[in-house]
Amino acid sequence: MAKLTGGGFTNLPPDRDALSAKLARSAAAFGKQEESTGDDVYLLMLEKVETGQVIGTGQVFSTIGNRWPFYSYRTGVLSQSSQELGRTFRAEMLNLTTDYEGTTEVGGLFLHPRERAGGLGLLLARSRYLFIRQHRQRFADRVIAELRGVIDEAGGSPFWDGLAGKFFGMSFQEADQFNAVHGNQFIADLMPKHPIYTAMLPDTARAVMGMPHPTGRAAMRMLESEGFHHEGYIDIFDGGPTMAAATDSIRSVRDAKTATLAATDAKGGQHGLVAKGRLTDFVCVNATIEHRGADTAIDAASAALLGISPGHEITYVAR
Repeated sequence: MAKLTGGGFTNLPPDRDALSAKLARSAAAFGKQEESTGDDVYLLMLEKVETGQVIGTGQVFSTIGNRWPFYSYRTGVLSQSSQELGRTFRAEMLNLTTDYEGTTEVGGLFLHPRERAGGLGLLLARSRYLFIRQHRQRFADRVIAELRGVIDEAGGSPFWDGLAGKFFGMSFQEADQFNAVHGNQFIADLMPKHPIYTAMLPDTARAVMGMPHPTGRAAMRMLESEGFHHEGYIDIFDGGPTMAAATDSIRSVRDAKTATLAATDAKGGQHGLVAKGRLTDFVCVNATIEHRGADTAIDAASAALLGISPGHEITYVAR
């Protein structure tokens, strides 16, 4: 799957050692006993029940900016007036910031191209928010999501070529791979700290600032439906938008409910997500949810997938 991402996807690098290190780091996070934030990553996997095949991934980083600074560009405007000319000039600028340090990040959302149907992408994306709700003390009060920026047919980034690439002497693919494996400390070492006037950038770079990759537009709509907003921050590598939301205002966190399962014979009702368990026992599925007065029932197939029966505690949210 990592080889199918097409570049610019640093959370799932096609590097065996980097993937092994991420799996080990995730295992340590799931095994952590104390309910606190930290430099943790939780890697969730979408499994095809019939074969046991992993067909998708989603990740949650408890707090970012622990090991090295988390950089973003913040877009802003500087207004300057000339009395002699009788004119006011407004210059758009990019400022290198670490404003999002200490937030939680959701990322690494990738679904195998052959499996992008039937609401699986939505299940994978929203399961991360139910996981956050189930382990709220392990995560920050704000959540961000970085969307991959525009990548051209040759695998390059117009934004990188127009800005950062001029300071690093390496292609976007080289920088992207290095970042995925070694982290972005080299950005701190070499990136100019002064504001960048966007008028100095080529048109190709300005045109893609804050634009998601075509394959990421659906992910952007899903984020917006959960209450995320673009606050003017973009990725320093490819110029993709960074979305942000208050954790407790995310729709799947805010609207989710916990109940004791009363029955597993629901045949009608609303469609939604149902989750059970904590940490390594956490499982989330698409299900049919039926309310019978104060009781909650789900369909038998979903109950079997979750391995639960009446009397078990579930967390659920409507689709």
